[in-house]
Amino acid sequence: MKNGIITEDFRKKLHTIVYEADTPAGRFFDLALLAVILISVAAVMLESIASIKIKYGHALAVIEWIVTIFFTLEYIARIIAVKKPIHYIFSFYGIVDLLATIPKYVGLLFPGTGVLIAIRAIRLLRIFRILKLAHFVGASNQLLVALKSSRAKIAVFLFNVIVLCIILGTLMYMIEGPENGFTSIPISIYWTVVTLTTVGFGDITPATPFGQFVSSLIMILGYGIIAVPTGLVTAELMRDKGVINLNTQVCPNCGAEKHRDDAKFCYNCGHSLDT
Repeated sequence: MKNGIITEDFRKKLHTIVYEADTPAGRFFDLALLAVILISVAAVMLESIASIKIKYGHALAVIEWIVTIFFTLEYIARIIAVKKPIHYIFSFYGIVDLLATIPKYVGLLFPGTGVLIAIRAIRLLRIFRILKLAHFVGASNQLLVALKSSRAKIAVFLFNVIVLCIILGTLMYMIEGPENGFTSIPISIYWTVVTLTTVGFGDITPATPFGQFVSSLIMILGYGIIAVPTGLVTAELMRDKGVINLNTQVCPNCGAEKHRDDAKFCYNCGHSLDT
């Protein structure tokens, strides 16, 4: 930085530190960032315990402000480090970073919202890039693709389940009646959903032999229903086994990620990648 102007060399060095997990400086920065996130989340959790808040409330508040200032500076640094900051600001991590930074400031205007700081736990997703666990990142991407590909089938399946719950709920209302806790069809449908998903809260139970028989069939049916979405997604996963790249390069121009290991230029904007 020279005379208040951000030079290209300064931007490149800053980009290497805050974005590149493959470099020693970048890895150290990201690991330090993870440590700060863990400290912040732990502080929020401890503050929710009344006895600890009474005794250490001031210290926890100081920690939260230190963490908030750190995240504010980090967010600004990430904006400065790229030539087109708009891409970072509206990216997934950019939105998460902003949401992790503002709760403490919002808490000044609206007391009681400080617990939103716990959203910082989402930033722990960066550990996949930092520790280069690309296999897990690739697997999660494949799962998202499989879910998207099978969404129509899953939607039809869920619609049929809803219809089934309405029919069975109505049937149980007719069998058991208000005297056994099935005071209305909506309540009976609620009981059917709880039973079909094998949750079984036990707040409503059938008392008649025929009602108990029907509920047993619903329970057995529930195991089969749970398996159907899993089978649909698994079938899509088997169809598409994508190639997983281990590269963690982030374009210094537009902030695009997931480049090939041998990439020299950004696939999104064509800018040269730092190596």
